Amino acid sequence: MHINASAIEKVVLFGDSLMAGYGLPKEHHLALVLENNLMSNGLDIKVINGSVSGSTSSGGLNRAEWSLSEPGIDLIILGLGANDMLRGIQPDETEKNLEGIIKIAKDKKIKIILAGMIAPTTHGTKYKKKFDEIYPKLSEKHRLPFIPFLLEGVALNAELNQQDGIHPNKAGTIVISNTIQTMILKNY
Repeated sequence: MHINASAIEKVVLFGDSLMAGYGLPKEHHLALVLENNLMSNGLDIKVINGSVSGSTSSGGLNRAEWSLSEPGIDLIILGLGANDMLRGIQPDETEKNLEGIIKIAKDKKIKIILAGMIAPTTHGTKYKKKFDEIYPKLSEKHRLPFIPFLLEGVALNAELNQQDGIHPNKAGTIVISNTIQTMILKNY
């Protein structure tokens, strides 16, 4: 596999508590774990934690312009929407907000990997269907590399989550880090 590591030097994790390292000591935060993983693969890529616990897609949109104005950002991992889903925010609203963030990143010539979420049936099957369609739709429309489910292999696995059953623990963070790293290496 040919890796053009020089193309990506600074990555921002742009999400919520699932990427922010909620409930974990700093050394187990996803940004640090991912950066160390990339380094051990010989890639000198700085990973910045731009995630905010509790953030919704509208919160992300509100801070995107400012957060993504830092010079030298090459790539964002966009992983918002889980809190929208928990609050039952209309999927159209979430999609519009995510699209706004994508536009801001594109205008700043920042590459994007979209990390999807999958809704449980808490708000009904109609809601789930509409919510689950958001990410594949945006990925296709904007031709974005896409992780169908950020928590793939982690969700519902007690050994990979904290006591709350929602937030990844140290081991879960490693799984997520590997998922993201694979996407970075595959696409850039």
